[in-house]
Amino acid sequence: MSSLLWRPVAVLVLMVGAAIAAVAARPTVRVADVGPKVDLETLVPRQFGRWEEDRSIVPLQASPDVQRVIEQTYAQVLSRTYRNAEGQRVMLSIAYGAAQDDSMNYHRPETCYPAQGFPIVQAPRRGAVSLTHGELPVTRLVARQGRRNEPITYWLVVGDEIAHFGLEQRWTTLKYGLTGRIPDGMLVRVSSIDHDNQAAFKMQDAFIADMLDALSPEARGRLLGSLAH
Repeated sequence: MSSLLWRPVAVLVLMVGAAIAAVAARPTVRVADVGPKVDLETLVPRQFGRWEEDRSIVPLQASPDVQRVIEQTYAQVLSRTYRNAEGQRVMLSIAYGAAQDDSMNYHRPETCYPAQGFPIVQAPRRGAVSLTHGELPVTRLVARQGRRNEPITYWLVVGDEIAHFGLEQRWTTLKYGLTGRIPDGMLVRVSSIDHDNQAAFKMQDAFIADMLDALSPEARGRLLGSLAH
């Protein structure tokens, strides 16, 4: 075969090979389908340490359009308010998606709070919560509506890894995809109403540590990923 004829054949072979490789590498197994099932209602106890659920406080409800997006995106969403003996209150929200992808961004506080009429008044910044299991990477920000000032701490778990939104999230998802698996995702958010942001973040750190210490090893692994081991 002449070189003029061989060149397009070689290109065709490479294209077909790339297409086959892409199909073969496409993730097909959802981690959520092969592991223990997640039940957010029982994952976190209603009472632990100094904290107990305050059922007199109804969590802020999402607007109808945002609620539709949440229902289409997440398999489960848990919203509770906890109160300690000093009367301090902390709001806990956990969103679980059986298939982690960019749709998880809809529940990202930077997105969902402004959609509810809460402008972000302190830009997101990275932080860490000191735990007995190590340093938990988190994101902190502050939203406000009128006189309601709400400091927020949150973190994202992709499969069994904690990752910040953006490149870390996509890279972790890609690593799973290269092994043929689709990771699930867990977004954990803690917030409180307080005009003293630093005091609020300190209280939230204590709440997070108390909550994680009270969980079973399996539940702790769901909220901390490999950091729990």
